[in-house]
Amino acid sequence: MSADAAATLKAFAEQNGIKHLLLADFRRQMIPAYDAMVTDQNSPIFRYAKRAFFVIDRQGTVRFMKVMDNALDLLKPEELLQAVRETGA
Repeated sequence: MSADAAATLKAFAEQNGIKHLLLADFRRQMIPAYDAMVTDQNSPIFRYAKRAFFVIDRQGTVRFMKVMDNALDLLKPEELLQAVRETGA
């Protein structure tokens, strides 16, 4: 899920040969439900989406979720690949 506009995600997917669905939440309606948005009104990045990783199975169940407090922190690829494998996706 991205806070970018759907058209931006479509261009990104086409440019990078991504075949799977990318979800856009430009109006930030769902991002807060996943606790993946800065909600501190005193923060200079108020309402910015946090870097977050989700693996959702074919039935729509969230099987893995990791929300990073620091946008510069990245998830180790092995951790995400393991989560994907465990879902059978």
